[in-house]
Amino acid sequence: MQAIQPLEKWLDKSPLKAEIEPSLFESMELGGHTWSIPLATNNAALFYRPSLFQAAGIKELPQNWEQLKQAARQLTRDTNGDGRSDRQGILLSLGKGEWTVFTWLPFMFSAGGELLAQTPQTPVPQIDNPGALAALELWRDLLTEGSAILSAPERGYELDNFIAGKVAMQITGPWTLTQLEQSGIDYAAMPVPALKRHAAVVGGENLFLMKTTPERETAALEFLEYAIGEEFQTAWALGTGYLPINLKSRQSQTYQAFVEKTPVLRVFLEQMKSARSRPIISGYSRLSENLGRAIEATLLGRSPQDALKEAQKRLALTLDLDTAAEGK
Repeated sequence: MQAIQPLEKWLDKSPLKAEIEPSLFESMELGGHTWSIPLATNNAALFYRPSLFQAAGIKELPQNWEQLKQAARQLTRDTNGDGRSDRQGILLSLGKGEWTVFTWLPFMFSAGGELLAQTPQTPVPQIDNPGALAALELWRDLLTEGSAILSAPERGYELDNFIAGKVAMQITGPWTLTQLEQSGIDYAAMPVPALKRHAAVVGGENLFLMKTTPERETAALEFLEYAIGEEFQTAWALGTGYLPINLKSRQSQTYQAFVEKTPVLRVFLEQMKSARSRPIISGYSRLSENLGRAIEATLLGRSPQDALKEAQKRLALTLDLDTAAEGK
């Protein structure tokens, strides 16, 4: 619609460019232009209940997928003696929405999967890839082994079961820290266990410059400069639990004191080193929807292979991928 202005000329002249978290540039760029700047960022990690780990005899946090499955099995308990498990090791998000995709993608990236296949002309969305299959098989195994429970449909962000001690691990982010602190429970966080590599997915919000009058655009650029600066980013991070996008803010005495009081943030800050942006493509919403449907179908009993093949077929029809791959 030609409604937004590219920002690379302005940003290249600004000393603030060097202060932006490097992993966020992937979310700002498309077609050789910079179209946005980050306002806030985060990623998802694995929150856990240390007291439940101690009770289950788990002394070391899981580093890889096999250790994650073993920990989930150990944490699954029949606490009231009725012959049925009433505490599961981990909660998995059920649904086909973006939240489910967001919490699942770190596993796919960790398994070496990529959502875009390279072609001579342009990258093409590729849901059906070996990394996606491995990640779906992991979630299926956790569920079929009885060491995972599913969230209510499209409500995998709710923490009720985690706070109540009905699950010992849950994938979520630093925006939940206020709720967890107010709940009075014990909690900590660990990086998402890895298969081939450590991986996380960038979350957060970006700001755009709309085309308008020269005066308004000048004022908007002044606001953008303030929004990515150290002062605002520090205040925003302290007030929201989000991570500063500004590196000077992260290194500031004020923010470091905040991290000392909230050490769980170190997990999310460390994961930014391996964080990835979701693909910046015009068809991402359709890619995400079909990927979400494959995740949902797998969790409801479909074979991962069939779920991925069907999702890729739907996506190809929706985006006309054969034509795209031929460069037509």
